[in-house]
Amino acid sequence: MTTARERADWGRNAEAAIRAAGLRAGGARRAVVELLARQDCCLSAREVHDALAAAPGPTPGRASVYRALDTLAALHLVHRVDLGGPVSRYEPAHADGEHHHHAVCRRCGDVTPIEDDAVERALHGMADRLGFRVDAHDITLHGYCARCVQSPE
Repeated sequence: MTTARERADWGRNAEAAIRAAGLRAGGARRAVVELLARQDCCLSAREVHDALAAAPGPTPGRASVYRALDTLAALHLVHRVDLGGPVSRYEPAHADGEHHHHAVCRRCGDVTPIEDDAVERALHGMADRLGFRVDAHDITLHGYCARCVQSPE
């Protein structure tokens, strides 16, 4: 799991990259960066907007949030995460390649981050055996979270 320091570093680096690209770092874009820098896992654009709306202060419009996320993705500051279904999610892209995978509940939609060094070693070992140079990978487990298993419909 990324540490609070790594998340804060990502936020500072993202703001610097936005400025270096000649873009303003204020308003919705700054609010989105600050929110994502505090997250442990991916969020949909709607979840980003809802979290910003629940916070004190001005709320950026939904279209501004979508534009901010698109800009951050174009600058390779966030990953657009496809967990199946119609909704994309976004999470910080760390320059050092730090990442995690996801478990998605089919019933409630809850997304849980997964980090497992043994899985990472196995994936890279498999790539080595195949003579394949991996530049990105992701694993998504689909099933039912503990809460939904305990209380079936």
